Amino acid sequence: MGILGLSKLIADIVPSAVKENDIKNYFGRKIAVDASMSLYQFLIAVRSEGAQLTSADGETTSHLMGTFYRTIRMIENGIKPVYVFDGKPPQLKSGELTKRQERREEAQKALEKAEETGDMEQVDKFNRRLVKVTKNHAEECKQLLKLMGVPYVNAPCEAEAQCAALVKSGKVYATATEDMDALTFGSNVLVRHLTFSEARKMPVQEFHLNRVLQGMELSQDEFIDLCILLGCDYCDSIKGIGPKRAIELIKNHRTLEAVLEKIDTSKYPPPPGWLFKEARSLFLKPEVADPEGIELKWENPDEEGLVEYLCGDKGFSEDRVRGGAKKLVKARGGGTQGRLDTFFKTIAPPPGSSPANKRKVEEKKGPAKKAKGGSFRRPK
Repeated sequence: MGILGLSKLIADIVPSAVKENDIKNYFGRKIAVDASMSLYQFLIAVRSEGAQLTSADGETTSHLMGTFYRTIRMIENGIKPVYVFDGKPPQLKSGELTKRQERREEAQKALEKAEETGDMEQVDKFNRRLVKVTKNHAEECKQLLKLMGVPYVNAPCEAEAQCAALVKSGKVYATATEDMDALTFGSNVLVRHLTFSEARKMPVQEFHLNRVLQGMELSQDEFIDLCILLGCDYCDSIKGIGPKRAIELIKNHRTLEAVLEKIDTSKYPPPPGWLFKEARSLFLKPEVADPEGIELKWENPDEEGLVEYLCGDKGFSEDRVRGGAKKLVKARGGGTQGRLDTFFKTIAPPPGSSPANKRKVEEKKGPAKKAKGGSFRRPK
């Protein structure tokens, strides 16, 4: 779920914090990709005749096809992706996971009913709701990424939190995910739609946290409280308080504790035993691996290994797999040129050239003579 209604709230209140980009504008950027979110997209989008693509033995391969071709697309555009996989979910998320399971059970019943009536539109709709990223999907994609020469990180807990930690440490430029809580975890830059297929023709959306905070006139702590009030994965929100009312309350009272003191709790009853403090703590101090101990290396693909892994039982075309491997090698060879902004580095001034030292030198020399002809003008 991420943060309910946050993207629209930002677009309405601080549109300057969001910009649309073409994928080619990320040339030379290292980007942390939320793997589970991407796999979910691939499992939904990469389908044939309304069903998942499968191997000879009936195992799903949509996630492998999506990862293979869309990762190649990113790399061809000069992006250096690093996939970040979820670890164990935090205990606070158990309630949300239970709700998701209940929704899947409801979708399963609705699917069976749609199949009985032959309503194929509804069959497809509820099939999509039943899509779930499994541990096996993740392990298969890790093996694929290894053969492609693309690094991945196993997060100890939430992938979005680990992505945010990589961004804050300077290891990568941005977090690529559809879940807005990457901002709540402190990712300075969040990009959405990066792993969408070209067929969807959707521009990449880039959110800048510093502009969001400045435009909303909130600190990061206050922003976290706003996100909890909007609705997050870790605790229920207060029913009846929508996005506009939520930001108004936070701007007026600054903390959830103060909000609870000021609102009419008979009209807006907080959830019983509301765990907002625990959710706040999770956003402020999530369980992540130290980015300084993470080495990110992009290497040439193992073409023969890819053919062996993807062709045969998994049903991939050998010609297309070999073609993809060659694209990866070519992109790596052409990707040695860095971004233009990396060529401009701050050069340390020579000893004695600080403003304070310059003043001392000038004082010793005495008053300077004015140059004839007045002040110097930069030629136009």
